[in-house]
Amino acid sequence: MTFLGMPAGRGNLTGAPFPEAARTALGDAQLRRNLAKATATIRAKRAGVVAELPDWAELRAAGAAIKDEVLANLDEHLVRFEEALTARGTTVHWARDADEANRIVTGLVLATGTEEVIKVKSMATAEIGLNEALAAVGVHAVETDLAELIVQLGNDRSSHILVPAIHRGRAEIREIFRRHMPGVDPDLTADPRALAEAARKHLRHKFLTVDVAVSGANFGIADTGSLVVVESEGNGRMCLTLPRTLISVVGIEKLLPSWRDLEVFLQLLPRSSTGERMNPYTSVWTGPTEGQTSHVVLVDNGRTATLADPDGRAALRCIRCSACLNSCPVYERTGGHAYGSTYPGPIGAVLSPQLTGVVENPTLPFASSLCGVCYDVCPVAIDIPSMLVHLRGRVTEARRTTPESTAMRALAWVMSDARRWRRFTRLGKFGRTASRHVPLPGWSVARDVPRPPEETFRDWWEAR
Repeated sequence: MTFLGMPAGRGNLTGAPFPEAARTALGDAQLRRNLAKATATIRAKRAGVVAELPDWAELRAAGAAIKDEVLANLDEHLVRFEEALTARGTTVHWARDADEANRIVTGLVLATGTEEVIKVKSMATAEIGLNEALAAVGVHAVETDLAELIVQLGNDRSSHILVPAIHRGRAEIREIFRRHMPGVDPDLTADPRALAEAARKHLRHKFLTVDVAVSGANFGIADTGSLVVVESEGNGRMCLTLPRTLISVVGIEKLLPSWRDLEVFLQLLPRSSTGERMNPYTSVWTGPTEGQTSHVVLVDNGRTATLADPDGRAALRCIRCSACLNSCPVYERTGGHAYGSTYPGPIGAVLSPQLTGVVENPTLPFASSLCGVCYDVCPVAIDIPSMLVHLRGRVTEARRTTPESTAMRALAWVMSDARRWRRFTRLGKFGRTASRHVPLPGWSVARDVPRPPEETFRDWWEAR
């Protein structure tokens, strides 16, 4: 029997309160210029390729319906997925939260005797903090995605789902490579081709010598136990095929029922993410290659708790395309670091608080102007604005009583009865004047002293 329960999410999902972090980001003019240029370019590319499809709205609706069906029957799909994986020679592990997932992966890596692993770009491993967990047991994880490599060498943090180094300019990247990449040409220029070639030479040695790889997955096919990774550089395919041990860390919501369903998402995802008609590399593997050992770690980390919220579970439809980030006026000005989570932007503002619980992330639901553009561009029609309003209500309910909330409850009590409301309005000028000079029981004339509890107000009112 497999039971995940409903644990709160852990790992890299919380940070400094958004208002404080955003204030720091807004003071960085170079950051704002980098973000504005990059997001504008991606938005324009996306708009062009989406406009080519006359049935885009139907594809979007199909994607949302498929993901909703998966979420409604997730238990059945997960069991089928596990059975298919096991039948094809893959060992399946279940992890309730980030800590358990890290223990499983580090244990598997240490059992191989290696001191280094290569990694495919993976939001799930970033979410659980796998690199830090591996480092704690003496294993170095090498990011093979170019942008993730830039972030790693610069001792930095990802600030975008699709383009982790979006906040870095070419000159900054050159300096990072010159200082931290072994064997790099000291005369390296900031030309993109030169930077890419330097990274290619550095990584090629890793691909040929490291025996353990860690990946995520964009999708998992429940019918066959297949895993799918889409990427733009070919590094993912090298990691998936060459190492003797492959460990894939997959969120439990990543499943699709069948191959036919994948057809929809291979049209939605590239257009929404990179503004391309198709991904340059789409890698699919069903069980280990010859001579390889394969493991899949299925991670909950707050997902079943999110699934239990009927007003918030649609966030689990997310296919990590980043279209909402590229269109969001708040993200464009603050960048991803201000969100304090692996998941920045509008989707992070709804997903992170649900994975951790709103008490751990109370400011993120307010990191939005509610303009609605995130919903307009989402390829699986996640109504992020409505979800933000829902989460704001949950944050308010979770907070302790404040003077403002006490006053509003008292006013609501007065206004809920016609007779009380008429008596209140008749006070008129007398009531306003008296309140300045004759404090009510428990009230203070000092502006900064909290108002009395609602019961005190009611007692005074009834005495009137």
